[in-house]
Amino acid sequence: MPVIRPRPAHRRRGPAAALAGVLALAGCTGSDAATQAAPTWSNGQVNAVSRIVTAGGVLAATALRPDGGMETFTAELATGRRLWTAPATMAGRLPGMGVAPPAAVTTGKGETVVASLDPAAKKGRWHATLVARDARTGGPRWSRPVHSSFGPQSCGPYLCLTEHTATAGARTVMLDPATGRTLWKLPGIAEVEWSDATRVVLLRLARHPVLESYDLKSRKVIWQQPVERALGEGVDMSGGWAFGAAQDDLVGYIAPYPDSRKRKVSAFGLFSVRLEDGSINWMRPSVVRVYPSGNPGFAPIVRPVDDQGRYGGFARLDPATGRVLGQVGVGDAPGSGWWLAFPPRMDRIGFLKHGAQGAAYELATGRAAKQEKQRAWSFCVTDPKPLPIKGQPPGFYSVAALCEYDLGTGKRAEGQAAPPPWFTGSQDGWRLWRDERGALHGIKDGAVSAPGMYG
Repeated sequence: MPVIRPRPAHRRRGPAAALAGVLALAGCTGSDAATQAAPTWSNGQVNAVSRIVTAGGVLAATALRPDGGMETFTAELATGRRLWTAPATMAGRLPGMGVAPPAAVTTGKGETVVASLDPAAKKGRWHATLVARDARTGGPRWSRPVHSSFGPQSCGPYLCLTEHTATAGARTVMLDPATGRTLWKLPGIAEVEWSDATRVVLLRLARHPVLESYDLKSRKVIWQQPVERALGEGVDMSGGWAFGAAQDDLVGYIAPYPDSRKRKVSAFGLFSVRLEDGSINWMRPSVVRVYPSGNPGFAPIVRPVDDQGRYGGFARLDPATGRVLGQVGVGDAPGSGWWLAFPPRMDRIGFLKHGAQGAAYELATGRAAKQEKQRAWSFCVTDPKPLPIKGQPPGFYSVAALCEYDLGTGKRAEGQAAPPPWFTGSQDGWRLWRDERGALHGIKDGAVSAPGMYG
């Protein structure tokens, strides 16, 4: 569960060479000329507010209509052409989790379905209906009544759904996407953090959260790994979390949560486990992830926090080893009123000051870089307003959009370049994103498949 609302924000290994090597492996795409020649599209007929999901050549997102209602929006991945829309809702999802996206999955028969929660006339305990539709035509395939849920997710070739999340009988079910038939059930709430054709890794949300890997065919547990074994006792998931795959590993971030009653902050930090057996590769407790930044499994940027709550400098970590690839001291930040900004290759860290000259530093060396004509990406809006969603509690925000800035002037850069891969991520060579108005964009530039900032 990435926290959607943006927040303000060791040892060194073979500095410049190590960072350059990881940048190459991270699949940062090539020249500007190659990017300009890549197939692109834009669709301004939508105000997308959730993450974008893809399957079977179709993309889907949850959008906000002008009247405050929500809808499931689908489009053709290759062209961005709208396919169909359907009314959508949320029932029991917590505002800090952001707007729930649909789930898209290809069935065993080669068809693709998009599943989302539809509004339902309140009858007894049912507040919504999970509806699976043909991804191309929007034709309904099956439905299931829902009391409360965090929303559907794809889990390999199946659908996973949390149910009755607002009750003591909360559970997680795995469904056949072609028929809606229940395949198996787990007590409690679980979120899919990774899956392939044969396995799924779930985060079991409990007082003592656990990562669990399951064999999808036999439904047997392959491995279990308590989160507190990596970060220490006292983990509280209320602060938010994010996970991302790094080749054969899964890298997770658990955010801190201040407990006013106990007057202490929960355990937090980053850690990595092997997808094969769940063993811990590395751990970095007591560091916070900064925003904007890459996914924990792609290009994590963090700050250490000491026992007195004081923040240290900024470091980019190697997701494969947890080692520091480059860092900049806390004293290098230019006073107050800045926002972090990063170039496409994330080889520098910029401090953006809107309407004024900022500062930039080379991550590999920590040395100051010239700000003149340097461009970097940061949040388009630094004080977002909650979405006016009809029938939902306040506190839901759109997935953030990034804009390009000139660090020398603190002003928006001219032109409409595509945001960098560390923000958009990439699926099958396509990079997708929403702009600050909610319009959707796509570019097929061959970027290596990787998770984006929000998964």
